[in-house]
Amino acid sequence: MQQQSQFGIQQRNGQQLNHGGHELFDAHEVLTCQINVLDQFMISRQYVKDQELLNILDRQYEFMLSHYNLTCESFATGQKPSQETSTYLIPNMTQPVYGIKPSPPKKPNQSLADVKDAGISGHMLGLIKTHASLLTMASVEMTNPVLRRVLASQVQNFIEMAYEIFLYQNKHAYYQVPQLASADALQMLNAYVPSTGTPQMPGTGAPAIH
Repeated sequence: MQQQSQFGIQQRNGQQLNHGGHELFDAHEVLTCQINVLDQFMISRQYVKDQELLNILDRQYEFMLSHYNLTCESFATGQKPSQETSTYLIPNMTQPVYGIKPSPPKKPNQSLADVKDAGISGHMLGLIKTHASLLTMASVEMTNPVLRRVLASQVQNFIEMAYEIFLYQNKHAYYQVPQLASADALQMLNAYVPSTGTPQMPGTGAPAIH
């Protein structure tokens, strides 16, 4: 039996077993979910008609695949991956459009012939938002510091990808953004003010509260 180091790291077949049990389950869930997202993007691609949406899908698929590979590597080795995690940037960032204009009510598709870019982009947005949440929850459960960083660094990227899809949907009125009445919005905006002065924190000699 190999001796365990002072940091609790064992080696089997050249792999460092520097992961906790709960961490292994969470990492499996993250990798499985990422495979599902990639597969769903691939399946959806055949139904996309708008070139702009097709470009978004392909760009995000390539980015996610590269980070899936990085996650696999750092998970298997417990060490820093051979490449750094990169940053996802939205090309041609636009401003969101506020307000609602009339649109026909939505209903489930009756056949594959009814599949439209509005539905595909909405499905993509749901997948990306779900995986962003999973990455966040899993990263705070990681005990291995490298895997924690690899997962945490992807959260912001998935947030950016979700926002890119939202902007596409918003531009085409697939995702409309209602606003409150001006008076209500101003009241909400002014409901909080910055803290001023120095807070009077209780000292170590403060009397106990019973």
